[in-house]
Amino acid sequence: MRDDAERNVSARADTGAGVRPGWGVMTVACVSTLVVNANTSAVSILLPSIGVDLQASTDVLQWAVTGYMLVGAAVIVTSGAMGDVFGRRRMFVAGLALFVVSCVLIALAQAGWAVVVGRLIQGAAGATILACGLSLLSVASSGPAQMRAVSLWGAGAAAGAAAGPVIGGVLNEATGWQGLFWIDAAIAAACIPLALLTVAESRDPNRPRTIDFAGTVLIAGVLVPFVFAMTEGSSWGWLSVPTLACLILTVVAAVGFVAVERRVSSPLVDLRLLRNKQLVASTWVIFVGAGAIAALSFILSLYFQDPDTLGFSSLLAGLAMLPLAAVVIILAPLVAPLAHHFGARSVVLAGFVILTAGFFLLAAVDPSWEYGKFVLPLLCIAAGLSLTNGPASSIATSCVTREQVGQASGISNMARYVGGAVMTAVVAGIYSNVITARLMEGAPRADALAAGFSRGCIALAIFSASSIVFAVFATHRPKRPHTIDYAAAAASTSHTLPVAEVGSAR
Repeated sequence: MRDDAERNVSARADTGAGVRPGWGVMTVACVSTLVVNANTSAVSILLPSIGVDLQASTDVLQWAVTGYMLVGAAVIVTSGAMGDVFGRRRMFVAGLALFVVSCVLIALAQAGWAVVVGRLIQGAAGATILACGLSLLSVASSGPAQMRAVSLWGAGAAAGAAAGPVIGGVLNEATGWQGLFWIDAAIAAACIPLALLTVAESRDPNRPRTIDFAGTVLIAGVLVPFVFAMTEGSSWGWLSVPTLACLILTVVAAVGFVAVERRVSSPLVDLRLLRNKQLVASTWVIFVGAGAIAALSFILSLYFQDPDTLGFSSLLAGLAMLPLAAVVIILAPLVAPLAHHFGARSVVLAGFVILTAGFFLLAAVDPSWEYGKFVLPLLCIAAGLSLTNGPASSIATSCVTREQVGQASGISNMARYVGGAVMTAVVAGIYSNVITARLMEGAPRADALAAGFSRGCIALAIFSASSIVFAVFATHRPKRPHTIDYAAAAASTSHTLPVAEVGSAR
């Protein structure tokens, strides 16, 4: 993803109106990112219905979320690099085709494992579409017109993430859970001929021809056994042979990854960037923010739709979660001027305090709670995520040189996927294990569900509280925001745009 396109996105020094992207590339790039992000956020709403229909347990179906994120983490940077070498349009179309295949596999699934397999494929497809779609849009435009085009792309990403739960709920009630995947498959399929007919092929002739496939495999080798250990450790035993074996595999893969990245000509991750304290701190903030909203969405969907708690339909559950997503999207662009005025450190610190308070408020849940009692904690969490995520994305791309912006945004986007996978796995494991333990003690099911939800929120509160220290490294004070900064802030809930400030100190 370190290409001329992304370096162009980072520059605001162009004069004149710039080159406008064609309507074809604008359409396929923006529509595809909206569909991918809507699909990603909608799936959690559908899981209870999928579980009932396919008689699949929560332990199996949580891999529909974590597996998607794990594959996306391993693929998002590699797919961008493959676009640079083999052709961005070619890789984008391949991503669309793979997305169609994954949607069909999921819609036709007759067992929970088949849904998980489809989601694993969908993780690779979605990451490829996002990485290559943005690059295609960038090389097809320049100057202020490019800023507007990328802003629309960011708006599409934000709108998809916000609308996904409601879209999923509506389609589930109207057509069954399969409807979302059939419609997504049809839209993606329609984008393929449009891309082939209207989008010009492009490559980065200055990029080395080698692709770091070994790094991609080793990233997966680090994450998969670690997530297995976090998910199953409490039932296996934290000092059991399977748990320790998973953790040892993670360590071995991590050592191998570092060794490989030091030797390849075009590394997946430039390890020198990890010496940048601001980049590391902002990446952790992004990891926690993305992980928190993914994990919370997962257990909220289960809790809201369980007949022993609120008993919502999937549509009501999607509407009930809309304030969380909507407030994040609405507040995100407002954070840019706040960071400019007060500095990123104050904004991020306030965000983590509010975020932690929101999770602790949710941890007080009991079976008597109606939906109204969830609203204030959810609004706090939404505000906290907005205050932390936007500045962190801005810092990630402004604390490096312009040549490193693509790598920095790639690291940030990888952290989003990893955070979603790891924290969803941890919280899902806590939720499920606490419920099982309380039921075995003879507790009513409603009490057991509330206890599981509470413990999951406590874990998220601890993640959030432990991250407050990272606000110390947020020393960056952004300049007065431009249009692209507002778009980047809105998109930061799901993607870090490779935007850097011209003339900023490096």
